Order: sequence, then structure tokens, then C-alpha cells
Amino acid sequence: QVQLVESGGGSVQAGGSLRLSCAASGYTGSSNCMGWFRQAPGKEREGVAGISSGGGITRYADSVKGRFTISQDNAKNTVYLQMNSLKPEDTAMYYCAAGGRLVNGFWCSSRDSEYNYWGQGTQVTVSS
Repeated sequence: QVQLVESGGGSVQAGGSLRLSCAASGYTGSSNCMGWFRQAPGKEREGVAGISSGGGITRYADSVKGRFTISQDNAKNTVYLQMNSLKPEDTAMYYCAAGGRLVNGFWCSSRDSEYNYWGQGTQVTVSS
């Protein structure tokens, strides 16, 4: 049984940083993707970042490029999201996802429907 457990969320002022962690158990998706999604109140869930489990190829939403970094520690089966220069519009519930589809065998999909496993979410609140 696959289990994803997120941690590291919290409240921070604009310009601050947070590091999210996602510990995966029971997951061996070496040919798939892991990713981070977020959902703000009243908005659809959107893909933030993805990383291919095998090659470490990363993908980012335009809104977070240059500010967020996704990384993985395969030995610990953990994926991280380093978030710098946070803005109030980054406020959302952040979800870790696994088992995502590789597009053209290279890029991680940004569609939540193409990920099979989900964590419970961790709240990130950025105040101005």
C-alpha cells in the first residue's frame, strides 16, 4: 500500500521560505513521476512541480519558476519542495503526488488526473 506523508507547511511572511517534504512508503515508481500540486480556496488544483523518479528531470509551473525547487532523495524515498521568495498568492494546501505519467517518456505530467497516489496535504499560508 502506497502512503505519502507531507510535512513542512506553515505560516510565513512574504519573501520568506519554507521546505516541504514528502515521505513515500510502499512506492517503487522508478519509471514515473512524483510531484507537488496546490489548491487554494475556490480554485482548481494546479501542478506546481514534478520530478521524474528515474532521471531526476524537473518541471515547474511558470508561476513558481526561479523560486521553487523540487528535489528527491531516492535513498530516503523522499521528495522535497524548497520554496523561496514566497508570495501571498502561494497560499494554498500543498499536496504530494506519485505515480505520475511521463509525457513523451521525458517530462512529468502537470495534470492531477495523471497521478495515482496522493498525500493528505499540508497548508502553506503567506501573509503580506
